[in-house]
Amino acid sequence: MDDEAPPRRKRRWWCGVAAAMTIAPAVVAPPSAYPLAVMAALTLTAAMLARPSGRIPLDRAAGAAAALSLAVDIGHFGPPGPVLFWYPFETAALIVLLARAVRHVPVPRVGFVGPLTGAAVILLPLRFTLHAPGAGLKESLFLCSLALIPAGCATGVGLYLRSLDNRRAHAVALARREQRLEVARDLHDFVAHEVTGIVLEAQAAQLGEDTGGTGGTGGTGGTAGEEHRALLQRIEKAGLRALDSMDRTVTALREAEGRREDEPPPTRLHGLADLPELVDRFSSMGTAEVTLSLETETAGILSREAEDTAYRVVLESLTNIRRHAPRADRVQVLAGRTADRSVEISVTDRSDQRVSTGPGRRAHGGTGLAGLAERVGTLGGTLEAGPSGNGWRVSCLLPAPAVR
Repeated sequence: MDDEAPPRRKRRWWCGVAAAMTIAPAVVAPPSAYPLAVMAALTLTAAMLARPSGRIPLDRAAGAAAALSLAVDIGHFGPPGPVLFWYPFETAALIVLLARAVRHVPVPRVGFVGPLTGAAVILLPLRFTLHAPGAGLKESLFLCSLALIPAGCATGVGLYLRSLDNRRAHAVALARREQRLEVARDLHDFVAHEVTGIVLEAQAAQLGEDTGGTGGTGGTGGTAGEEHRALLQRIEKAGLRALDSMDRTVTALREAEGRREDEPPPTRLHGLADLPELVDRFSSMGTAEVTLSLETETAGILSREAEDTAYRVVLESLTNIRRHAPRADRVQVLAGRTADRSVEISVTDRSDQRVSTGPGRRAHGGTGLAGLAERVGTLGGTLEAGPSGNGWRVSCLLPAPAVR
């Protein structure tokens, strides 16, 4: 924004100078020339300052300038002499507005703004011929037909530039689609291949347990074998869930081009109601004591995007505990309403023995929480993470819809 401010101020300064120089001759002209000078200055300002991304949309600027010009054509009854002085300025400004409107105004509105601005260019000579002595219908038709040439040229230039813009946008869309397909191919060909290998290894180990473990292991050996088999089963289930999620991600990447903007993605959206299953999976794969406190009235009150974001915050927090705090012996997950009826989710881990790799000295990671913080921010919430006593705490606050 700071880099664009000086050029914008400079353009406004030149626009003010041009408008002042256009109106200045009206000081020595008869009062009937004031509308002509003001109209020329307005159209010149609209042509110089109207931008497709500015405060005033280009379609409104061009449409208003064209409508006022046509109104002056009908309502001007002064002498024809002053018309010739401001005619070139207003004509040039309307031609520029016509070309830019045809190029930039969206299709639903260009069908109205384009013809209106073109009519203002073509009918502008009537402002002179309708009041000039000796000028009649033939002169009016002749001058209007001449005005068709610049109007047609401006329309052609606008259409040509519009086609270039459309081709450029189409090329960018194709490049993005190709990037998505490339990511989908990489996920399918490499990551899915490795995860499938992990699942196959776990299944093979279970088969070995079933065929080779019947030779009679008693007591402790049998208990250890059962624990080993349960561990392999959990690895297999985790790999299968990863493959299912990857399949949905690949499908989303491949079908994103043909999906409407308001249509939800094909990937599954989780929610607060899925937290018990997530916590059970986490507790079954470690020795930490995990507790979940989920208020019954909390699940289902957030939007689908907010529910999925809350679930992902808990998932990322538990994943970080597994990676960065493997010796944590207590994990607490809370989800409930606050005094202002927002939803607060927190994940806290604690350990009786603080170690160099434990919470508070995490040298790696954090990119997942950083991305989630941006996502939470777009939903109007906040996400905080940091040391909490002899552990680490992640807290997320999401606003809930107002209850009517």
